[in-house]
Amino acid sequence: MSTTLRDPAPTTEPAAEAQSPHARRFGLPIATCLVMGNVIGGGIFLLPASVAPFGTISLVAFGVLTAGAIALALVFGRLAERHPQTGGPYVYARAAFGDFAGFLAAWSYWITAWVSNAALAVAAVGYLTVLFPAAGAHKWSMCLAALAVQWLPALANLAGTRYVGAVQVIATVLKFAPLLLVAVGGLFFFDPANLGPFRATDQSAAGAVSAAAAILLFSYLGVESATVSAGEVRDPARNVGRATILGTAGAAVVYLLGTLSVFGLVAHEKLVSSTAPFTDAVNAMFGGTWGGTVVACAAVISMLGALNGWTLLSAQTPYAAAKDGLFPKVFERKKRGVPVVGVVVTVALASALTVYNYTLGAEGVFESLVLITTFTATVPYLLATAAQIYFLLSGQRERVHPGRLARDGVLAVLAFGFSMWLVAGSGYAAVYQGVLFLFAGVLCYAVMSARKTRATA
Repeated sequence: MSTTLRDPAPTTEPAAEAQSPHARRFGLPIATCLVMGNVIGGGIFLLPASVAPFGTISLVAFGVLTAGAIALALVFGRLAERHPQTGGPYVYARAAFGDFAGFLAAWSYWITAWVSNAALAVAAVGYLTVLFPAAGAHKWSMCLAALAVQWLPALANLAGTRYVGAVQVIATVLKFAPLLLVAVGGLFFFDPANLGPFRATDQSAAGAVSAAAAILLFSYLGVESATVSAGEVRDPARNVGRATILGTAGAAVVYLLGTLSVFGLVAHEKLVSSTAPFTDAVNAMFGGTWGGTVVACAAVISMLGALNGWTLLSAQTPYAAAKDGLFPKVFERKKRGVPVVGVVVTVALASALTVYNYTLGAEGVFESLVLITTFTATVPYLLATAAQIYFLLSGQRERVHPGRLARDGVLAVLAFGFSMWLVAGSGYAAVYQGVLFLFAGVLCYAVMSARKTRATA
């Protein structure tokens, strides 16, 4: 079967939209904050407790995951130099392999985004209960709190990209004070006795690392943030790649030091059941509860900032696909620089998923949502890295920098292998649910492709 391969046309906005006082393009600092804000969202504040049951071997998983995330960031940076359009992995997959591959990347990324929003909201509730204990009194009060946390950033997005950028910068700055306090200051209070066993499960070392990495991947979702919103970035061919690499590297340093400090500050048996591990860590450093309360406030602000950025990203990919006739045209509508239909539909789906998971019980909601995103996120990652390998091997010199051919090839292969490893570690249940989500999109593609064919006939 032959497929006509072509580059998507650069995304252009109507003149009136570009001149709107509520729409503003992002420079390198804000684009970097978008990456860091989306990467360092709810994951760092809750994941130390989520992987504590595996033992300190999860720190090894974090190190491996960090190397893989940086390889992905470098690959995305290279791809963004030659494809600086809104859509990120969707654009790269479609340029290399045609409409169907592009659709699968867009569909999977969209699922990842709104499921991640639900998971972030659930994580935020854990810290809200520190500030407002009544919010954790019952699973339905927790559910209502999670819904409120999702809709507030959606309203900020609907106000326009100017406000999205402002919220992102403020949230990124506010979150770093407590993170650096624990990541750096916590090392001075580090107690090796708190670390617990190296391997706390019956799994093999390789199995434990893979299983822990599958959960920890959620903490690195967002490395592609600047590429997905490339159409909103000034001089994207130059700034998107830089923002991707700077944002991922900065997040990696904070992640590794922060997780190590929490493991050494909170006793293992307490960390396993903690709903606010960074709060427990600061309380262990200074005693009392005032420090933990400050961290809880920062955690909630951080997660609201991450939801602010992820809400924009979750609307950008279907917007790019709608421009090419692969998503319903309604997703193409923009106001104040924001795809408004994508924002509303995404937050509605995330809200429905949140309610559904709370009906099953409050325990384990975060982990179950995280594992679904682990699988769905790997689909656009695999397609994007495969696209880079295709460009490098197909002799398309306009897409390849000859002096970087060997280095780019090694990075692309490492990133592809890393993504495959994540699929293997996500577990049967996550792959099963993720495949169901993915295959549901095939019917949508059939309908949209038929409409596109009729329109051009």
